[in-house]
Amino acid sequence: MRAISGLWRWRHNPLRRATDLAEAWVALAALLLIVVVTPFAGSLVGGLAQGALQKTVREQRASRHLVTATVVRKVEGSPLDTDPEAATGRDMRTRVVADWTAPDGSVHQGPVMASLETPQPGDRFTIWTDRQGHTVARPLDPATAGTHAVLAGFGAALLAAGLVEGGRRLVVWRMVRRRYARWDQAWDKAGPDWGRTGTGS
Repeated sequence: MRAISGLWRWRHNPLRRATDLAEAWVALAALLLIVVVTPFAGSLVGGLAQGALQKTVREQRASRHLVTATVVRKVEGSPLDTDPEAATGRDMRTRVVADWTAPDGSVHQGPVMASLETPQPGDRFTIWTDRQGHTVARPLDPATAGTHAVLAGFGAALLAAGLVEGGRRLVVWRMVRRRYARWDQAWDKAGPDWGRTGTGS
């Protein structure tokens, strides 16, 4: 921001170097790019992510089915596990052997996670399966998909701002190095007699 305010201050200053003005213009260009490109990149990536994720939600809801399973027996030595897909992450689940009927009518039996703390044979609970009866994770929730899309857009906006700022810093660094190289050349020209009487300086 100091470099940008320097644009006005350096306009008619006789001590102004070309690099001072160039640094201010680079800073102004970077600021304008951040103001314009960052929201555009964020909304573009967020919109694309939202479309892809909502399509995934629709596909999963069409291909995954909630079926009722019946406990055959509890798997021995199976502790209570936290359901990682639960909204709160605090729902406890127990591994059991269960029977269920798939949407296509086939009968299945196998180990699954039941949302029962003390499952008894004959207890009923629901699980998600595909059409053939294979157990699958619950479908993605539309609200969760929306949150992921917002986070993707926010991340893209931050990345765009970081790239612009990184580019600005690289350009300024190169300008400063060039300025120092010119100063070194000027000092070499002045030589060891700089400032002595009669050397014309």
